[in-house]
Amino acid sequence: MDEQVEPLVRADPIDRTTIRQRRSRARFGRLILVLLLLAAAGGGAWYWWTHRAPDGNGPAVIQGGSGRGGGMPPPPVGVATAEKGDVRVILNALGTVTPLATVIVKTQLNGYLTEVAFQEGQSVKKGDFLAQIDPRPYQVALEQAQGQMARDMGLLQQAQTNLKRYQTLSKQDSIAQQQVDDQRFLVAQYQGTVQTDQAAIDSANLNLTYARVVAPIAGRVGLRQVDAGNYVTTADANGIVVITQMQLISVLFTVPEDNLQAILAARKDAGKLSVDAYNRTNTKLLATGQLATLDNQIDTTTGTVKLRAVFENPDMMLYPNQFVNVRLLVSTMKDAVRVPVQAVQRGEPGTFVYVVNADNKVAVRPIKVGPVDNGIQAVLSGLAAGDRVVTEGTDRLRDGAAVMVPAGGGARSGGAQGGGAQGGGAQDGGKRGAAKAATAREAAKKEGGAAAP
Repeated sequence: MDEQVEPLVRADPIDRTTIRQRRSRARFGRLILVLLLLAAAGGGAWYWWTHRAPDGNGPAVIQGGSGRGGGMPPPPVGVATAEKGDVRVILNALGTVTPLATVIVKTQLNGYLTEVAFQEGQSVKKGDFLAQIDPRPYQVALEQAQGQMARDMGLLQQAQTNLKRYQTLSKQDSIAQQQVDDQRFLVAQYQGTVQTDQAAIDSANLNLTYARVVAPIAGRVGLRQVDAGNYVTTADANGIVVITQMQLISVLFTVPEDNLQAILAARKDAGKLSVDAYNRTNTKLLATGQLATLDNQIDTTTGTVKLRAVFENPDMMLYPNQFVNVRLLVSTMKDAVRVPVQAVQRGEPGTFVYVVNADNKVAVRPIKVGPVDNGIQAVLSGLAAGDRVVTEGTDRLRDGAAVMVPAGGGARSGGAQGGGAQGGGAQDGGKRGAAKAATAREAAKKEGGAAAP
């Protein structure tokens, strides 16, 4: 009997998927190795570039400094010199342009509107012709009143003539005295009738005057509310047109009651206080006027008091119901120490500045500040004129740190002498500070330092 021989079982060939996975892992490993080598090369190049000597032939020799890292040069800063000058004490408030007079021109007669003589948006003067109402019915009424008066005047003259005759006959005892008295009373009645007729004539003339509609005030005409050809009545709520006075014009604004005493004292000393109106973004001066009056009571719900300032408004920059930013000049501080607002810091010591000493090291100096005028901060105490203060780069400083001051870095604090700081002073100071910082960075690069930006 033949033996059964089991067939040889060959091992399965390696799966192709497994081979592809192994190859992918190998390629990924080589890629990681190449990236590590590139990173190491880049780091070495960066280290050589940042630590090379200015001539590029060897390592840099970094002079000692007190900046962060020990081997870094002193950080560049922008500085300004404190100076004495005038600082305006200004109260800022939000206001609304309010016209001194707004008139709805209404008809005083009922009738057809035959003519509209104004253009929408036109500036008119008081008494200018605006519209015409059909005058014919009122002309007829005038003529009728005049005719009635002529008739009654004839009766009055007849009665007066008869009275003279009766008086003569009465002296001759030709008639009774009662007849004379009755005639006298009849003359008085006719005189009253004539006066009534005269009043009717005056009323008819007045109606003819009302038929011609004129501007009651000077101002700007708005959009017309009715067109020619319509029948208008005295009961029309919208009227014919609205006229708003544009010159003079006022601004209503509120200030906290805590400032009321200072305003009253300033008005008593200076008389009239100057008020500037700026646009919504507080960047453009629209008009300059004067404080006209204050309200007679404080609003207890808000703790504020209303003020009204008036403006000539020659350029029509102020428009009714416009939102404006108001700056009320209360007083002016004379010969006050002042610095740019960028120099004033606030932190654990309170309000302070970084003062740059003669050895170009900074010291923390606590100060007491006063009002701010267009980017210029008044300093009441803690600082003297001539002190140099840091305006840029303060975030990297500490008490006693050395700093790099660019050549000519002791800039003035800005602002106009003798008249209070103006808005341009703060902007110029910021531009000078940015230029100084850029110059300092360039100097640091040339010296081989790695100053922080």
